[in-house]
Amino acid sequence: MTNQAILAIGIFLVSYGLIISEKIHRTIVAILGGLLLLLLGVIDQEAAIHHIDFNTLGLLIGMMIIVAITAKTGVFNYVAIGAAKKVKADPKKLLIALSFITAVFSALLDNVTTVLLMAPVTFSLTRQLQLNPLPYLISQIIASNIGGTATLIGDPPNIMIGSAVKELTFVAFINNLAAISFIILLVVLYILSYLYRNDLKTQDQLKNMLLKRDPKVEIMDIILLKKCLFVIGLTFAGFFTHQALHLESATIALTGAFLLLLITSKDEQDLEHAFVKVEWLTIFFFIGLFVLVGGLIETGIIAMLAQSAIAWTGGNVAAASMLILWMSAFASAFVDNIPFVATMIPLIQDMGTMGITNLEPLWWSLALGACLGGNGTLIGASANLIVAGLAAQEGHPISFITFIKVGFPIMLISIAISSVYIYLRYL
Repeated sequence: MTNQAILAIGIFLVSYGLIISEKIHRTIVAILGGLLLLLLGVIDQEAAIHHIDFNTLGLLIGMMIIVAITAKTGVFNYVAIGAAKKVKADPKKLLIALSFITAVFSALLDNVTTVLLMAPVTFSLTRQLQLNPLPYLISQIIASNIGGTATLIGDPPNIMIGSAVKELTFVAFINNLAAISFIILLVVLYILSYLYRNDLKTQDQLKNMLLKRDPKVEIMDIILLKKCLFVIGLTFAGFFTHQALHLESATIALTGAFLLLLITSKDEQDLEHAFVKVEWLTIFFFIGLFVLVGGLIETGIIAMLAQSAIAWTGGNVAAASMLILWMSAFASAFVDNIPFVATMIPLIQDMGTMGITNLEPLWWSLALGACLGGNGTLIGASANLIVAGLAAQEGHPISFITFIKVGFPIMLISIAISSVYIYLRYL
């Protein structure tokens, strides 16, 4: 192992330790960790920039701007009160309903866009019912990652796998992953509703006050709402067709955001409002994290670990599937799943040249492990960090430890269910 590789591991582990300790803000830790790699020559600036996933950042910024403008219309309060009335303002049923909606939207759109749309609804509802928003937010994070597993467009790892293996189509992802994702969601929602049962209580008076409210009164600007819905419709149509259009999701999100700014901004103040609402701390945290993981990739650490792990299986499909499933889950819980999946794709393809003829179980194991593994820790997936950033803005920070106590056991249960599924269906 080279000195640069040792430095990369050391800086990554120290940075990770500081992020967990929460003594210094995670954004400062991630950026300084990334800069230290540059200053010590472990990775050069060009390589560092190459490892920053600008598609992810562009998608986040674009959707944050769209959500910030749409929030001014009052539509999120409208949706919140409508949803609460459907479940008669029962806190437990509300948790299940919001989580289920989050999972479905995450499958149809992507989990980052979904949590950006759902978080304001959640804050509005919990504020009115005087409930702690954290059980709802944590449940939605977990549901978004499970829902995102179900389709090709739901989570970045699936998009990467689908683009690398042409025979794994949109329909193939639904056929192979939708049913198991739904089963895992039902199990997880039962666990969460039981786990948070003591937090899911409110006064009858607050319920009655909420049920008496007319959702239509919440809409403050109908003309602005129509403009927002028009642009959101165009943006979502773009997400559904982005592969056919040969456009990245960031291009579509940013086009939608700036089109909406064009047709709604009256002065500089409107522009400033939209940009102030962008969660810049989360954006810069991602930049630092991408560079930190880039250091591990550039020095060959991730490739070396993956190759060693695959060598242990001795070419056995069942052993390789289980190893990829569990290794992907644990790796995705602690490092961003995008660079990990990028490393694993060519390694699985190489296994096809080493005598393993049926690679299908390996691809589904990678998809399930990488997507569901994101529930393991607060930095396991983009959606987790977005919700944590929004929660901090609202005065309800989600700590690393608070999340891991719930997320990690649920991740283990999800992967155990996936193991049974992979074995029974493919092996």
